[in-house]
Amino acid sequence: MPAFEPIRYAALTDVGVKRSHNQDAYAVQPAVDAGAYQANGHVFVVADGMGGHAVGEKASAKAVRDIPFLYLKHAKEGICNAIRRAISETNAGIHAIGEENPEFRGLGTTGTALVVRAEGAWVGHVGDSRCYRIRDGQAEQLTFDHSWVWEIAKRQGVDPDELGDFKKNVIIRSLGPDAEVEVDVEGPHPLKPGDAFLLCSDGLTGVVTPQEVGVIVTAMPPEDAARLLVHLANLRGGPDNITVLIVRVPDGTSPDEAKKSSGPGVLSRAFKAWNQLVPWPFTALGCGSALALLSLALRMSEVPGAVPLFLLAAVVILAGLIGLVLDVKKESSGESTLQADSERTLNVYKKHDCTITTTVAEKFLQIETELGAGMKAHNIPADWDAYDKLAATAEAAGKPDSLPAFRARCYALLFLAETFHKSRHKGESFRPNW
Repeated sequence: MPAFEPIRYAALTDVGVKRSHNQDAYAVQPAVDAGAYQANGHVFVVADGMGGHAVGEKASAKAVRDIPFLYLKHAKEGICNAIRRAISETNAGIHAIGEENPEFRGLGTTGTALVVRAEGAWVGHVGDSRCYRIRDGQAEQLTFDHSWVWEIAKRQGVDPDELGDFKKNVIIRSLGPDAEVEVDVEGPHPLKPGDAFLLCSDGLTGVVTPQEVGVIVTAMPPEDAARLLVHLANLRGGPDNITVLIVRVPDGTSPDEAKKSSGPGVLSRAFKAWNQLVPWPFTALGCGSALALLSLALRMSEVPGAVPLFLLAAVVILAGLIGLVLDVKKESSGESTLQADSERTLNVYKKHDCTITTTVAEKFLQIETELGAGMKAHNIPADWDAYDKLAATAEAAGKPDSLPAFRARCYALLFLAETFHKSRHKGESFRPNW
């Protein structure tokens, strides 16, 4: 694959079943060409607003509008600093609205940003919306929930799930309530061809398990996976707004691997490794000094070429001195701190097995069977001939736990779920809760 290839993504937000307003929001800002990708990367943001009436909507809308814009504004300062400043300045703007308008007091929102660049994926995060990476049969949670239950679990050294519903929906960090906020920034998480990242609000994770999320994202293209995840959350009661944003790294060679496979990439990595041991200005000074000594030896031996070699040595030494001056200026301006800040520990806060197994396949078949039976019992109209063809395709695709068979099963379930969803708003009394 070339160094730049348009990334595949899909996003969907839904009000859910119980809420009257959708306070979730998302933004996508993919790079349009190789230059933009190299400089800034692809940017994705999900926000879950909090507050009565239109307050939460206002906060989340501002978050997804401002974070990408401010990130690009600060991108030249370094990726880590740009993400942190973008989210921090967005927080200040939301807080100012609440301070200036009494009717907006208490407005707030979560904010989770994913930036996909050549060196890997970066995540900036405040709140309890989540970012997952789905890879090789595992769903890895890359964000820490800023909630009471997660904070208490951290202090006690236990899994948050062991604490049950204890203060599960109480978050302790968000954008807006305070003038300043601590922002989690982590990365770069290495990319592999076929990796999928999922940003979502808690309207999804509250009712759909990470294992289910992982198998659906693994089996289906992003557009269809997003639709099925939203429908599955609604089938289970849809108690909150639901937002799903799926990003898939193109299959083929990742940008990093493309660089590694070429000759210049090998030389570049070798130079980078050496530069970490000996900064290039000192290397230049050493090489220049060696050339000067060699020219002196040639001169004493009366061998031709001593003068050009001495001039070359002078140029190399001058370049080394200029490099030292520039490094001193960088340190004084804080750029060296930025570089150190970008070399961060990569945290995976939870891992979930999302291998497609017979048990998983049977679970989805049960959901599909019960949904179809319920729709027929309540006379919900559907194209049953079309559904029967989809179900037959799933049966004929092989073992239930094979990828083709499970994918076909997901499409049969998606067909029923979308048909049911169209009837849900017509006063149907049937309310499945799986």
